[in-house]
Amino acid sequence: MNFWDYLVARHQQLLADAFQHASVVFQCTVLATAIGMVIGVVTYRTEWARNVATNITTSILTIPSLAMIGVLIPIVGLGVPPTVIALTLYGLLPVVRNTIVGLRGVDPALIDASKGIGMSRAARLFKVELPLAWPPILTGIRVATQMLFGIAAIAAYASGPGLGNEIFRGIASLGSANALNQVLAGTLGIIILALLFDAAYVLIGRLTIPRGIRV
Repeated sequence: MNFWDYLVARHQQLLADAFQHASVVFQCTVLATAIGMVIGVVTYRTEWARNVATNITTSILTIPSLAMIGVLIPIVGLGVPPTVIALTLYGLLPVVRNTIVGLRGVDPALIDASKGIGMSRAARLFKVELPLAWPPILTGIRVATQMLFGIAAIAAYASGPGLGNEIFRGIASLGSANALNQVLAGTLGIIILALLFDAAYVLIGRLTIPRGIRV
């Protein structure tokens, strides 16, 4: 069976796996974004707090994904839970780092001007600082998403959802008729999904970042 025939014969399962893969990455990106932005907002004003936040999230990213999932399996079991926890933790660093960089890059003169017109600290954060810091924050979210698409394939090790199951089945049956087709289908599917998400981020950037800030 050639690759095209394999895709036609298995298209329903491949589409289901692709949907699960995209879904788990999207949900974990949302979680990592929410947690990472909170960490960035809380720590960006203080040097030692910034260093602690970035060092911890950097250390998490250095843990091999198989090791991370292997540690989580005895604690939360197989399937979705270890996948979600691992992906969310791996997605933190780009969001935390870019939130801190973006907030610290806001022009102090604009902050002083907002203080001068009587804006509270919370109002300055949500109406001035975060909107101006949004471009680097969006870049961090974009980087995190691309990373998670690749890492999510390892979730198959813990019976997690996604196209990683196709890759693992192919690797486990190397030498069989469809082993290469399975690996190629899973790999190409992940690449296509990552490109589609990246295109969506480009569109989001054009819709949410004023032209003057983009320039």
